[in-house]
Amino acid sequence: MSPDFEAIGLFEPRHVAFLETIAHLRPKLHRYCARMTGSVLDGEDVMQEAVFEAYRKLEHFDDSRALGPWLFRIAHNRCIDFLRRRKVWREAEAAAAEPGTVQPVHAIGPALDRAVERLVMNLPPKERACVLLKDVFDYSLEEIAPLVDSTVGGVKAALSRGRGKLEALPDTAKAWPAVNAEVQDLLRRYVLLFNQRDWDGVRELTSADARLRVADCFAGRLADSPYFVEYERRSIPWRMALGEVDGETMVIILLEGPNGLAPFSVIRLGIADSRIVSITDYVKSAWVLNAAASVTVH
Repeated sequence: MSPDFEAIGLFEPRHVAFLETIAHLRPKLHRYCARMTGSVLDGEDVMQEAVFEAYRKLEHFDDSRALGPWLFRIAHNRCIDFLRRRKVWREAEAAAAEPGTVQPVHAIGPALDRAVERLVMNLPPKERACVLLKDVFDYSLEEIAPLVDSTVGGVKAALSRGRGKLEALPDTAKAWPAVNAEVQDLLRRYVLLFNQRDWDGVRELTSADARLRVADCFAGRLADSPYFVEYERRSIPWRMALGEVDGETMVIILLEGPNGLAPFSVIRLGIADSRIVSITDYVKSAWVLNAAASVTVH
């Protein structure tokens, strides 16, 4: 994440107002970022960073242009930055250099269901982006070209290669590393103390400079936030539980509904040296769990 975004603190009213104006675009932006990064949570983090960048550049935006493609361009660039940071870019580009012997195939279109959609992670970034933008988001070749810094011919070639490779891929799920016993114990204690509203106990599990990010609300130091106060005063019955989202272990927020407690959102904890060093709460990002392939509560 950019340093500016990490230190923003409580979001100013103008920033919140901007988020409200683009609310209808954010689920689609998240879906794109999630498929580019291979994780619904990484995708949300990248999207949040992209939206913040767009907010900072808003005064330079040409009102005669469509807002959606502009936001997608920023989100796409942030996704590429993310892949580069993860050292995926070099490996993916090496794969893209393989001889393209696959013949063109028809557009996948609406038949690209959730299982197949996730397979785009097996494609190099450019092919991945072109397949997503054309076959999932129905952008035209002319619209895609400037988004991915290419030409219409380049987009056509990337689509041809990407679609062909997808047809040959098995539908396999991404495997996350197993969580060791020490981390599992720390997560269990966090959930237990949170459910007991023992905020002092929770703070003892966190590092002194632990970072907190709550979408649309706050990004900065946990010590400078009203985080626990917000959960203390919530009138809706909630409970935390350990679980998995697309195979990644994390804290699941459960809310009371007509059929009892049900998954509502998720919290990702960063752990280092037996301490929680970061908390990312997606309670206001309703689309995250909707985009997940699997949600399991233990």
